[in-house]
Amino acid sequence: MKTRTENLVRNRGFRMLWAAESVSQVGFMAAQTTVPLIAVALLAVSPFEMGVLTAAGTISFLLIGLPAGVWLDRLNVLRCLVWASLVRLAVISTVPIAIWAGFLSFPQLTTVVLIAGAAGVFFDVGYQSYVPRLVSRSSLVDGNGKLEASRSTAQAAGPALGGGLVQGVGGALAVGATALCYAISSLILLRMRPVAGPPKDEERADRHLWREIREGLRFVSTHRVLRSLTLCSASLLLFTGIANAVLVLFLARSLLLSSAEVGLVLAAGGLSGVLAGIVVGRAGRIFGTARLIWLAAGLTWPLAVLLPLSQAWGGVALFAVAWSVIGFGSVLFNVAQVSCRQALCPPGLLGRMNATVRFLTWSALPAGGLLGGVLGESWGIGTAFLVGAVGMGLSPLWLFFTPLWRMRDIPDRPDEG
Repeated sequence: MKTRTENLVRNRGFRMLWAAESVSQVGFMAAQTTVPLIAVALLAVSPFEMGVLTAAGTISFLLIGLPAGVWLDRLNVLRCLVWASLVRLAVISTVPIAIWAGFLSFPQLTTVVLIAGAAGVFFDVGYQSYVPRLVSRSSLVDGNGKLEASRSTAQAAGPALGGGLVQGVGGALAVGATALCYAISSLILLRMRPVAGPPKDEERADRHLWREIREGLRFVSTHRVLRSLTLCSASLLLFTGIANAVLVLFLARSLLLSSAEVGLVLAAGGLSGVLAGIVVGRAGRIFGTARLIWLAAGLTWPLAVLLPLSQAWGGVALFAVAWSVIGFGSVLFNVAQVSCRQALCPPGLLGRMNATVRFLTWSALPAGGLLGGVLGESWGIGTAFLVGAVGMGLSPLWLFFTPLWRMRDIPDRPDEG
């Protein structure tokens, strides 16, 4: 039994998961910059094609997100994490080969992003479901804060690394850096010792994929807190998808930034997220974990409206400041709401709960990406970016419909809604 004063740095299992997830996130965040830059520089993609490419990275949450949760509740989660890393390593390695051979095409790049995104579904849902096996309930905020701080560090380092490599050594080696990150992550995961999850009734005669999917959907949709958090996150990600579809184009063509400058500006949100990951535990103790959810979103997301205004006044400085504040608030929100979900969910439903939330929220990203591409093609990059930014700023309104307003901390019982 883990104690309240658990030192997670000394927890070997958590420490290795933390390292593997951190390295993987660096590769993923670098690819988020290098792949669009390669598409712009080598393939001269249109705004609509950029929207398709953006959607391809997240549409797997819509296609396989729900079954992935059932499979992760049934299978060896650690083994799934290893395979997910290896698949991403394999497919991303085809991009530098294609660049060097001279046959890189938009369909191939889209296919690579699609397959890597499918593997990412298993990795993201898997590691979030594995954390409660490694740490005590009282350490969930601390553990998720450390993981989120690493993600924010990757968000800062990844774009800067990706943009710098594209400009300095070319697209092939830049994507090769992502492949190297996935290789290192796979090796770390292979050295981890499996931790047993809740007992699985493997012999049940009534075991059925869609029945188990419905159990996850029912739990999230009927739980007042989880339902409201899911709607808030889905709204945010829908409009984030719209903005992301034209984000690199806005920075490169509207603000006239170079590839390296694009990476540095996008890194600003990651740097502020690192700080948020460091202070989130203390912030949760001061304000209360439940209260932190709506404070973080309500006070920072509305500043998204400043991002498209930077073209007219303030320039890159205004963009970087607003981006940083939004990144800070998003990390506080993510740590608090993920910890809330993990604490409120029975252990046997963790995979399905996480997959259901990811399905309902991250499926909004490809829809937003396609819509952003259409808007960018039809109304222009600036207008599409403005629509996405305004929607992001209004997303915290969903939290008015959650009982979190009346809570200070997360309820202590897994089934309390």
